[in-house]
Amino acid sequence: MATATRSQWIRRISGHDAVIFYILISVIVISMVSVNYFASTLTVGFLLIQVVPVLLIAMPMALVIISGEIDLSVASTAGLTSAVMGVLWRDSGLDIGTVMALSLLIGVLCGAFNGFLITTLGLPSLAVTIGTLALYRGLALVVIGDQKVASFPKELTSFVLSKIGNTGIPVIMIFVLVVIAFFAVLLHFTPFGRGLYALGYSPQAATFVGVRVGHAKFWLFVATGVVSSMVGVFLTLRLASAGPDNGTGLELTVIAAVLLGGVSIFGGKGNILGVVGGVLLIGTLTYALRLAKVPETALIIVTGGLLVLSVVAPSLIAWGRERIRLRRVHQNFQRQGASGANSA
Repeated sequence: MATATRSQWIRRISGHDAVIFYILISVIVISMVSVNYFASTLTVGFLLIQVVPVLLIAMPMALVIISGEIDLSVASTAGLTSAVMGVLWRDSGLDIGTVMALSLLIGVLCGAFNGFLITTLGLPSLAVTIGTLALYRGLALVVIGDQKVASFPKELTSFVLSKIGNTGIPVIMIFVLVVIAFFAVLLHFTPFGRGLYALGYSPQAATFVGVRVGHAKFWLFVATGVVSSMVGVFLTLRLASAGPDNGTGLELTVIAAVLLGGVSIFGGKGNILGVVGGVLLIGTLTYALRLAKVPETALIIVTGGLLVLSVVAPSLIAWGRERIRLRRVHQNFQRQGASGANSA
């Protein structure tokens, strides 16, 4: 019993999630020592407020990828939401609460449209969401043009940027923690979440054990749409500006963070803790590089490099483990053969 507990504990502290947090702590320590102004409460505030959009969208995205699918339209959904929110606020005369509620419906519609094409028509999610990535961004331009709307209530925009006391931690992080807790419980402690792992390994096997494949995938895409719309509202209030380009390029960072956090691009593997670590690692690294005045083009290269690394590294590790296993099996056969020869 004690041996099993010790082995389990060793696996936890040497697992992928733990390694991500070790690297995160190393990046923080190195940045505190080598980057000017990094070690301050201002850094905590700016860093966390920057990772909020990635952290939010990464939650449903992790579930989508674990189920064996992908959603590339999340940033465009956020941009379309921002555009609709700006036009409604400027032209409709509705109060801001109603405008925000109607804006969230955009995410429901976008996610349901993706889900319909993928689950009802059986189209591949990669092709569908590449198409809707362009479609939703184009609709955002149709809705608001190349204009910006910037007359949102100051008390609301100030609230989004407000901090908890002198800690530097944004108040909005409380809401983010609620979203993380919701998706963690959904994935790890419900039959629906456990069914997603089976779905990622084999849709046929998942159907055989009672998982409603189409139903599960449809609601996952609705979830990514809704959370992307939340991010669209957040970006609009944070920037105090609604525009069609809000959230541009966000999907690359989200997918890189999710894969870096240990979610398999082939589905069937991953957890929420690892994804949170992946998001914080990419956010911390890019923020430190910005403080060090590294050009934005280099940051794109860093994000792309991490994305490639997060896809290639698990395959290389699996290949290495398989080679070691085969070598041990071969050595065992050789020992048994030698032992048999000596006995004879």
